[in-house]
Amino acid sequence: MTRAGRRELRLEGAVRTLLAPAGIELGGSQPHDIRVLDDRFYTIGLRDGLTGIRDAFVEGWWETDRLDDVTYRMLMSDASAIPYASRLTLAANTVIGRITNLQSVRKANQARAHYDLGDDLFAAMLDRRRIYSCAYWAKAATLDEAQEAKLDLVCRKLQLQPGMRVLDIGCGWGGFARYAAERYGVSVVALTVSRDQARLAAESCAQLPVEIRLADYRTLANDKFDAIASIGMFEHVGWRNYGLFMKLAASLLQPGGLFLLQTIGGNLSRTSYDPWLSRHIFPNAHIPSARQITAAAEGLLLLEDWHNFGPDYDRTLMAWYANFERAWPSLRGRYGERFRSMWNCYLLTCAGSFRARLNQLWQIVFATPGREGVYESVR
Repeated sequence: MTRAGRRELRLEGAVRTLLAPAGIELGGSQPHDIRVLDDRFYTIGLRDGLTGIRDAFVEGWWETDRLDDVTYRMLMSDASAIPYASRLTLAANTVIGRITNLQSVRKANQARAHYDLGDDLFAAMLDRRRIYSCAYWAKAATLDEAQEAKLDLVCRKLQLQPGMRVLDIGCGWGGFARYAAERYGVSVVALTVSRDQARLAAESCAQLPVEIRLADYRTLANDKFDAIASIGMFEHVGWRNYGLFMKLAASLLQPGGLFLLQTIGGNLSRTSYDPWLSRHIFPNAHIPSARQITAAAEGLLLLEDWHNFGPDYDRTLMAWYANFERAWPSLRGRYGERFRSMWNCYLLTCAGSFRARLNQLWQIVFATPGREGVYESVR
């Protein structure tokens, strides 16, 4: 056997050892087992851990019937241990995050590229309202039902009443703004940095007391609202800007007003970002920890309620994946097979991370200091 052949055998053996605690076999018969199609998989998997494995999946160097389960099993076992090179990558990301504001007003526009990928893509993948954040599945059977339940949950937590003026920071395609205006009789000012989202949101909310603004949240000043909602946007704020975000929210609320923040949350405080997701899906996105959120709000806002339903994001992502795959024949011509691999990798590995409880989904209700009475938690 050649030296190269012996090296490949050693690499394959090392990967088998790494995956064994996760119950994953190379060439096995279980849905979560891995079929290696290119030997480069071994090198990149050992060198870059889960990041490299995702890269190798997009390249077509391996395949599996259950990428979500592969991710879940790796994260729940020693197979998630980060090799040396990946530690260096995370350290470099941490340094960059500490010396550069990756979510400045100028850089924030980089995030909109994701949301401008294509109306057909998001219309096919999401529910009928195009809600691109975690749904609430407590009593729901379908994605449409779960997203409507989430919107109603937000409205009830904010205690919306007819005539109130509401701010929606990061409005997406206008689903919450329209729902709140139609069902609760409020007026809404809704912000997005995506031109495509702003255009479609304005069309969807026509004839309603909803104003769609193509604007960064930092452009707001000298305005007042009875309630504020930010649903699935805080991940683009960045840890360096959390204090500014909370200060702005506090300044925009009327006395006694409520602010609901829905965000993905991490179990550890970090200043780094996920290199794979940042490179391929969400540029410069950052997942906050509970400590980072409360530290930013300290002295500015009163914490009234904290609701974690992270496992619901697993189910939401799997519903998006099923919709995407169902619609793929009509999307293939525009996006191509490499995009399909990348998008499936995004949806399924994220589902696995929520299943492993590596990521959480929080709805947090804040109030202005001095708010009277007891806030009744809503579920």
